[in-house]
Amino acid sequence: MTMWTPLNERLTQPYFLSIADQIAGAVSSGALKPGEQLPPQRQLAYKLGVSLPTVSRAYEELARRGLVAGQIGRGTFIKAPSINSEAVTPFAPGRASGLIDLSILKPVSDMLHLERMKETLGALAVDLPPSTVFGSRPGTLFARHRSVATEWLKYCGVDTDERTVHLTNGGTPALTVAFMSTCQPGMTIATEAIGLHVMLPLASYLGLKVQGVPIDEEGLIPDALESVCQQHVIRALFMMPNALGPTAFIMSERRRNAIVEIARKYDLQIIEDDALGPLVDDRPPTFQALAPERTIYITSFTKPIMSGLRTGYLVAPERLLPAVENRQIVTSWSATPLIAEIAARWVEDGTCQEFVEWQRATLLERHELVASVLKGVRYSSNRASLHIWLPLGERFAEDEFVSHARMQGVVLARGSAFAISENHPAVRVSVGSTTKEELHRGLNVIHNLLHSEPEPVLL
Repeated sequence: MTMWTPLNERLTQPYFLSIADQIAGAVSSGALKPGEQLPPQRQLAYKLGVSLPTVSRAYEELARRGLVAGQIGRGTFIKAPSINSEAVTPFAPGRASGLIDLSILKPVSDMLHLERMKETLGALAVDLPPSTVFGSRPGTLFARHRSVATEWLKYCGVDTDERTVHLTNGGTPALTVAFMSTCQPGMTIATEAIGLHVMLPLASYLGLKVQGVPIDEEGLIPDALESVCQQHVIRALFMMPNALGPTAFIMSERRRNAIVEIARKYDLQIIEDDALGPLVDDRPPTFQALAPERTIYITSFTKPIMSGLRTGYLVAPERLLPAVENRQIVTSWSATPLIAEIAARWVEDGTCQEFVEWQRATLLERHELVASVLKGVRYSSNRASLHIWLPLGERFAEDEFVSHARMQGVVLARGSAFAISENHPAVRVSVGSTTKEELHRGLNVIHNLLHSEPEPVLL
């Protein structure tokens, strides 16, 4: 039996990643099946005309993605999908004492958030609506909240009828509902090649395939999307077009219109994750506004307002409403009434708008600090983004850079955790996860590492 091998004529630099991507693509398409053996590393290096370390690094990358496993004395084999496989999280699982955690994405928090929450909880103790405690029917529980939601959604650039709005327990539950409502097991979702870190495991748990689409400084490239649609049967397109993605891009209106044309041509369902919502004040129209007949729009309060306000809104086309309602019932029944009530009150009394303005101003200060400390360093960001994206190039190995930073008390998110179909050495640095003073110290550690000679981690 002849072993499947990558094609030499399709190799691009960096070669190790090109080899890994070809093999990953073969697994996704079914050309390589679980249990099949990959060529011995030395044999593949000779066939492709590359060095043995290049092939070794490609196999290591495939192992990191959970696609292959090595067996001593036998070789490297394609792994069977496992429902128990865990996501490669970009953030530290817990905050260790003495570390500056710049790995987790969250808004800036202050005592004013805590005090306002205490005030609201005190008010709720006096006039808590009975339905918040006794209501249980998802269809009728949030009638008032949906009306309030339409006002907040206008602030996000979405003008819709309250009948199309569903309350959720935040972004990830909403994504689960959206994926299940638009795709059946075995179908394929296209998304940014460097994107959401839970995308691959979530799709795997739902029995869906994921196809990465190349991006540039504006996000997903229309010609690349059309090429993917010509080569694969794509059911849905998931995007984060407003400074939420790892590279912090904001997609232009012209590009959005081009993508809408392709979506209509190939009948793609669009899933738009706009978790930053109104934090991005100067932005093009939403996909929901451009193509309401095929777009599921998602936003939440955890990023622009407060991490603990875990509630949000999903807006769906009318034809998908029955599917959305059913999927939400079987996954979470409904949003949590108490948290939804707090969010609604804050929208009504202007607290949410006040916090958005505060967050914008605070993030602007943080980004000015980043620009000052990392002057001359190439990175991607947006004044409303909760992070920056710092490419490491070929000079630094990603794991070693992250390890050295941690040894100096700073936790960073590995760029590889966001790899869907492309992986370039990088780190994501949160600007809102800690105090301004700790951010300053963490940025100085990053600056010093970038301006020193790369060293292996010996401990």
